[in-house]
Amino acid sequence: MRRFPSLALIAATALALGGCERRRDEGPVVVSAIGSAPVLVDPARGRAETSSRLLLDSVAQGLVRFDANGQITPGLAERWTVLDEGRSYIFRLRDAEWSDGKRIVAADVVNALRRHLSVGSRSALSPYLAAIDEIVEMTPHVIEIRLTAPRPDLLKLFAQPELAVLKTKPPAGTGPFRLIERRPRWVMLRPAFDPARVAEDTEEPSPEQSVQLYGERASRAILRFLARESDLVTGGSFVDWPLVTGQQIAPANLRTDPAAGLFGLAVVNREGFLADAQNRLAIAQAIDRAALVAAYAQGWTEDAQLLPAQLDSATPPTRPGWLALSPDERREGARARIAKWHTEQGSAPRLRIALPKGPGATILFGFVGAALQSVGVEPVRVGARDAADLRLIDAVAPFDSALWYLETACQPCSAEARAKITAAQTATTLSERAQHIAEADLALAEDGAYIAIARPLRWHLVALRLRQWQPNSRAWHPLNRLRRETP
Repeated sequence: MRRFPSLALIAATALALGGCERRRDEGPVVVSAIGSAPVLVDPARGRAETSSRLLLDSVAQGLVRFDANGQITPGLAERWTVLDEGRSYIFRLRDAEWSDGKRIVAADVVNALRRHLSVGSRSALSPYLAAIDEIVEMTPHVIEIRLTAPRPDLLKLFAQPELAVLKTKPPAGTGPFRLIERRPRWVMLRPAFDPARVAEDTEEPSPEQSVQLYGERASRAILRFLARESDLVTGGSFVDWPLVTGQQIAPANLRTDPAAGLFGLAVVNREGFLADAQNRLAIAQAIDRAALVAAYAQGWTEDAQLLPAQLDSATPPTRPGWLALSPDERREGARARIAKWHTEQGSAPRLRIALPKGPGATILFGFVGAALQSVGVEPVRVGARDAADLRLIDAVAPFDSALWYLETACQPCSAEARAKITAAQTATTLSERAQHIAEADLALAEDGAYIAIARPLRWHLVALRLRQWQPNSRAWHPLNRLRRETP
């Protein structure tokens, strides 16, 4: 088995060779996505890792896409109109081709999108498509999506890689890249022919416009970047953060996203000690969030509330009542609550905490475990998929609706909170939806079903040649928006 040199040795070698100099702007852009090797998967059949999501986003596209800033830009649709107070979206398709050269028509898009609404769909976004009533082919170049209720976040949903239009047999997409070579750990992508730009762009793509996409573990990806064998490491999280912070990496190369989403512990077992909402709240107030995030990245800020902002709720986010207490008062309150349980039950509560593997997760367990021990709880670390009492949620929000936060945090939650979430999902007006969201937020806070810690930490190593790379709240960086625009 091939052995790679240590990170410290590679870092020292890179520095000796002039690690602060700008890399030459030539050849394909080499990207290392942290995770398994990229595979083109059918998004209606399950979730995919970062490398496979990037591959799907590169060789296929939806009606709309994200640009380098995480904003909506045209994809297969060249323009769209919103009618009937947000209940109807009409998309005009541009000229586009499948990778086999056949022109794409409205029926192709309709059939691909309907698969996500089918009973057997396992798409990660299926729970958020419930408001779609019909997807209709109006003409060969126009489709309409009809909703049972207004959904102002619909376009951000349709920009996700999971809603890319993919022909499954044989697999085929519409660009902006074509897959021209596949190896066990990487694929080579080349800009696709675009009939909409053929009059203005007749030259063959240069090598610099191609992308070589790897999927590999964080340590190998960091080594590759330090050795100047790659231009971008993407998909880093708190799990891998300790691997990168100890290296001699220029601040201009180490970038983080202002990611919107959830980073905290969901109460997944509501029996025994966690059957009581006051006990769940005692656990929440025992954790020293400021000390925890300070052990990771400068600028990573703590957060104790479920919603990051008001978003589409009728009221500002609900803040836990214990935030009004001093840190010492929080710990004393938690300690008293747990001591009461110990006296009544004859033993200290024991909580299993499900976390992923990795050095960052070990640091997290160290801080959370120490906090729980200090108030009389016995913490036990278990695997991410093992039976547990508390399970880490580390997820970037795909769109800016409070409903995503509420639905994701309820694993499970009280019957009252679940009823309010369901009412928000089925509301027929935006004002009614906003009111139910506010009520659900309050119910979840009182229920103690989710223990907020921070917002997701997402990091990347970015070469200076990638001038278009921009941090954004989606923590998503399309491969055609790195060096220069590939349509």
